[in-house]
Amino acid sequence: MEQKDGLKKTLTPFMLWGLGVGYVISGMYFGWNLGLEKGGTLGMAIATVAIMVMYVTFSFSYAELACAIPKAGGVFDYANTALGKNMGFIAGIAQMVEFIFAPPAIAFAIGAYFNAFFPQVSILTSAIAVYFIFTALNIYGIKAAASFEVIITVLAVGELLLFSGITLPKFHTENLTHNSFPNGWSGVFAAIPFAIWFFLGIEGIANVAEETKNPQRDISKGFGWGIFTLVVLCVLVFISTIGIGGWEAIVYKNGKSGETSDSPLPLALSMITGDNHLMYHLLITVGLFGLVASFHGLVLAAGRSTYEMGRVKSIPAILGKISPKFQTPANALIGNMVIGIIALVSGKTAEIIIISVFGALTLYIISMVSVMVLRKNSPEMARPFKTPVYPLFPIIALIISFVSFIAMMIYNLKLGLIYSGIILGIFLLYKIFKKAD
Repeated sequence: MEQKDGLKKTLTPFMLWGLGVGYVISGMYFGWNLGLEKGGTLGMAIATVAIMVMYVTFSFSYAELACAIPKAGGVFDYANTALGKNMGFIAGIAQMVEFIFAPPAIAFAIGAYFNAFFPQVSILTSAIAVYFIFTALNIYGIKAAASFEVIITVLAVGELLLFSGITLPKFHTENLTHNSFPNGWSGVFAAIPFAIWFFLGIEGIANVAEETKNPQRDISKGFGWGIFTLVVLCVLVFISTIGIGGWEAIVYKNGKSGETSDSPLPLALSMITGDNHLMYHLLITVGLFGLVASFHGLVLAAGRSTYEMGRVKSIPAILGKISPKFQTPANALIGNMVIGIIALVSGKTAEIIIISVFGALTLYIISMVSVMVLRKNSPEMARPFKTPVYPLFPIIALIISFVSFIAMMIYNLKLGLIYSGIILGIFLLYKIFKKAD
């Protein structure tokens, strides 16, 4: 029986796969190449393999929590159950930071795509318009939003496979080995946030658990199929893009040094087809689908995480209200859009990405501790899906997440302090207002 006061249950395993891959896929199209500037091919490869291991072990561990506690709040609900309300609140805010700050960076890239085709429309105008359109689609309904997400995700995956098919025959090993470790091991640690950008957001699958027809069975399938697809695409894109002309050719707009580019795939393809070929224009056009899939998917997940915290009154209760007409978290979606547009207007894309990654790593650390605490303290809890190779998987994910967080703090101290200030400031406000209740 469908609850009239709750979220609608309409999602299937295939839709969950589409959402999981969709949340992440823009990371294959832009952003990751900036890690090559820090670490070169080998440095970025080492960082990416470590992060890949982290995401595989994390996804299967997080799926245990999502199946045992299928709530829209994701890590907020898991940490509440395992570690108490204070830790749950911090985890919930970290999750909101990740999901609210990643979309503005992607919206900016979408605006840049439109600007390439329609120079008369400013990047900011397109980016803000995209926010309004996809917030409205998410308010309209989860089924329409998820169906749209699956379609554009399939197109974006197909486009990456087509790109790999065109570029791999032109691959040269010397392009991978040339100047491959320019900054040594320090470059590996500096490249970590960009390696994370390859996979950032897959945990959003957990936030639609309440809208899944059979969450106890289907959530683990969504995570499993999603992470497998993303690992394959990551390896293909990394090797085929760098193998065309070396890492400098897809980092810098002029191919050697200077201004960095947010378009590594078109840069690689233009070396084969030129920038006036039908295939080149097709990639540019369909590349937009990858960005839209991630933007739209993260807006969807952010709405759920904000809604759940509002529902239990950890943040203003108005954000936890369901639209009586559409049965979607309309107020949370609108609130997130306002914050996202403010971040967008700042124009600090790279900084916004790094703050979002800090939020993600906090989520990963707290959720892996939660898995292990619940196994110890609540062994009788129903767990329809259990983490394989326990406790190795959550321990590996926890160690890599923690080391990545420390490395990011060292290499991005100012942004790390801003992020810590956001978390601490909101936590203090929460404690003050909770006492006043």
